[in-house]
Amino acid sequence: MTGPVTGPVGAPDAVVGDFCPPAYGERSLSDVVPAVAAALGSPLAHRPSGLVLPDAASYVVFLIDGLGARLLQRYAAAAPYLSSLLVGSAPATAGVPSTTSTSLTSLGTGLPPGGHGLVGFTTRVPGTDQLLNALVWDADVDPVQWQPHQTTFTSLQNAGVQVSVVNKREFDGSGLTVAAHRGADYVGVDRVGERIAAVVAASAARPSLTYVYDGDLDWTGHRWGVASTEWLQQLAMIDHEAEQLRDALPPDRRLLVVADHGMVDVPAHRRIDVSEEDDLRSGVALVGGEARFRHLYCVGGAVPDVLATWRERLGDRAEVLSRAEAVARGWFGPVDPAVAPRLGDVVVASRDDHAILSTDGFPYESRLVGMHGSLTPEEMEIPVLVD
Repeated sequence: MTGPVTGPVGAPDAVVGDFCPPAYGERSLSDVVPAVAAALGSPLAHRPSGLVLPDAASYVVFLIDGLGARLLQRYAAAAPYLSSLLVGSAPATAGVPSTTSTSLTSLGTGLPPGGHGLVGFTTRVPGTDQLLNALVWDADVDPVQWQPHQTTFTSLQNAGVQVSVVNKREFDGSGLTVAAHRGADYVGVDRVGERIAAVVAASAARPSLTYVYDGDLDWTGHRWGVASTEWLQQLAMIDHEAEQLRDALPPDRRLLVVADHGMVDVPAHRRIDVSEEDDLRSGVALVGGEARFRHLYCVGGAVPDVLATWRERLGDRAEVLSRAEAVARGWFGPVDPAVAPRLGDVVVASRDDHAILSTDGFPYESRLVGMHGSLTPEEMEIPVLVD
């Protein structure tokens, strides 16, 4: 049951230089649930102008972690079902940074990162020298205080729409789940078969929104890279899972496939390790973010020197901005005053296939092949596929 997605075919916005700006309010991940709500007949306060979905009484939103739109186009032969849905569709964008914790919260809240506050994989807890890892929620931080806004899932439940989250059992009640997806009925599953069965059962309600997540493609890309045989095999498996899910759903239920970000492979000679660079560590009290998008928290008065040093040292490898400059460019959308201190005093967005590692704090980064987080089209453009 293929239906067109209203909107221009092509990139959500013109690519600025080698970066793709987020299309907040028009065609971004934070606009997906408001668009679904409108298609269900229960519009939320925000209704995106560039993402109009076919009307239906039941929607299944299948988020495939790490499936960038350009990756799907490039490797279409490995995913015949999903790539068949590209015809007539246009990509949307992730938010900034293009990373899972930020994206899943944008999906669940309908807010850009500057509003919901999960502005990176790791970010400073204001007033401390501690980083919050938003995926594992390793800091003593209340997720409801960190992300206090009502989720779109809660808003839809209050409007009479049955909302279900189908995800791994281990994520039930996690900090990220509470911050991003509270308000939905949680259905814990661990295998593809029970995942599909759970989605079919949950989506039987009218009206309903059923959200389902698969993270295996992202894990494979990090470990082996997106040019690897392992990744291509995993893509083929995900494609088969999506097709099985569509076949299991009755024709009157819509399947919407999206992603949270894409990925790029980073070769060894394109990596700089802050832990081995004395000049890059000078004036920096704490290094956060991730290798493709770093948050630098500076000692008092050091921001101008850090900006100058990093810009000179990195050159065209990365865009190095002060917090105010990044906010002014709209990278995070409107930034709540409580969220601003979580952003780095300096932010560093990698260009092309470069990365800025910090192996003292994140030793596993040296073992990653595929990475994401920055604003390249490979990372920012995500598919919006309706069947």
